[in-house]
Amino acid sequence: MNIFIRTINWIILALTANFAFIFQNAPLAVKIAVGIIITLYFLVFNVLPSTRKYPTLRLKILGDGAELILAFWVSCAVSAPLVGISIGRVIGGESFTNYLAYWIILFICEFIIFWNGILRVYVTSVQLGIRYRVLGLLLGMIPVANLVMLMIIYVRTRREADFETAKHKLNESRKNEKVCATKYPILLVHGVFFRDNRILNYWGRIPAELQKNGAVICYGNQQSALSVEQSAEELARKIKEIVESSGCEKVNIIAHSKGGLDSRYAISKLGCAQYVASLTTINTPHRGCLFAEYLLGSCPVRLKNFIESTYNRVFYKLGDSSPNFMAAVRSLTNSSCEQFNNNVPDSPEVMYQSYGSKATNRRSGRFPLNVSYPVVKKYDGDNDGLVALTSAPWGEKFTPIYPAGKRGITHADMIDLNREDIKDFDVREFYVQLVAELKQRGF
Repeated sequence: MNIFIRTINWIILALTANFAFIFQNAPLAVKIAVGIIITLYFLVFNVLPSTRKYPTLRLKILGDGAELILAFWVSCAVSAPLVGISIGRVIGGESFTNYLAYWIILFICEFIIFWNGILRVYVTSVQLGIRYRVLGLLLGMIPVANLVMLMIIYVRTRREADFETAKHKLNESRKNEKVCATKYPILLVHGVFFRDNRILNYWGRIPAELQKNGAVICYGNQQSALSVEQSAEELARKIKEIVESSGCEKVNIIAHSKGGLDSRYAISKLGCAQYVASLTTINTPHRGCLFAEYLLGSCPVRLKNFIESTYNRVFYKLGDSSPNFMAAVRSLTNSSCEQFNNNVPDSPEVMYQSYGSKATNRRSGRFPLNVSYPVVKKYDGDNDGLVALTSAPWGEKFTPIYPAGKRGITHADMIDLNREDIKDFDVREFYVQLVAELKQRGF
């Protein structure tokens, strides 16, 4: 919003909130005239705090909510010295009732602006997440801390509204180009301990972004935890089903984590080479995880049995027909992957490439990656919270995703699992450019 318009809004809001104090000694006619004007403006501002256009209703509500929060913050900053003066006068001997109306009007005005803004951003923001929503509520009644927290909420929601608006404009500008309209559809293959789910998409906002740019998206839909061989069998059936039902001849596989191993096995051992044009693996432990091997060797048998039985029982209820937690973990050990690589050669019919990222410290990711990162680092070196960077390369080209600054890019960040906008790494645009490159290469 134009800074001039913003300044005018702030002046009038501060004038409205502090009307009873500023015009305390003004003639009645002036009080009535000014009071009517600023009250009407106040009401209009709370309905439409910004004339800025947004591409969606969600972003409009979010952007206007952020504008209201900023207005509240500025209004409080302006009102604070006036409140101090009024309190000082009462302490100095003036009647309490002289300022009662002022304090009541000020409270009502600030109350309306605050809750109008906070409810808008709480309902519509993705980037606030549970953490900042809870912190906002917990610190809301603590002086000074509440204003600091409110400014943090403003910065995050303002950035989100601006970022999403810019992304919408970018997609609109290249809409006719269909940069992701590859010759063959994109098959997204998930990693271990997750399932493809419409409600909570493993791939976050990525599929929708690819579809906006012309991609046709399919999913592997294999069970959450099986051995590589068993998962590959399910994946092979899915690949053949897609090809037969759509007549697309082949697919481009983009696989994350263990999904990359499942895909390699399906291509090499289960007759899918003729149905796959390319395989792109994302943070796949092609050389296994020493950390996984250590856990299997050191974890007490009783604890392993408890974890396995609990996991299998829960995911059976969630839709897996035959989950096998320990078989999946064993497939990811260093020794298992070494044997796998010797027995599963690449197909000359398929283009293989890979990507890998790393975190920078335990604060780079959310739980449980923030806990596993230092342990994996001890055994495997630089890692994304689960997979060592040295384990991720495979195929004709490996592209490392190096973090900017202290944030790092974790295993979960690479699939947008947390729907988090990371500074200097736009995960959705990363996939758009990845698929656009596949298109350019004729895939």
